Amino acid sequence: MKNIETLPSADNPEEALAAVVALRHLAELLERQAVKEAIKQGWSWSEIAGALGVSKQAAHKRHATDIHSSKKDR
Repeated sequence: MKNIETLPSADNPEEALAAVVALRHLAELLERQAVKEAIKQGWSWSEIAGALGVSKQAAHKRHATDIHSSKKDR
């Protein structure tokens, strides 16, 4: 699935919905990794929130646990 033309057609709901689930999973994985990297590079929660198009509180609530647990794993 490298571009929209290769995605399953909505005319085939089973394949299309499976693709939606896979894309959501990939998007969440990419978001978590990008937020961790942004924190490592010194970005503020306000900057991260702005990049994600959400409030600072929403960004922190969604990702702070991952960030804090990965720091403890070091």
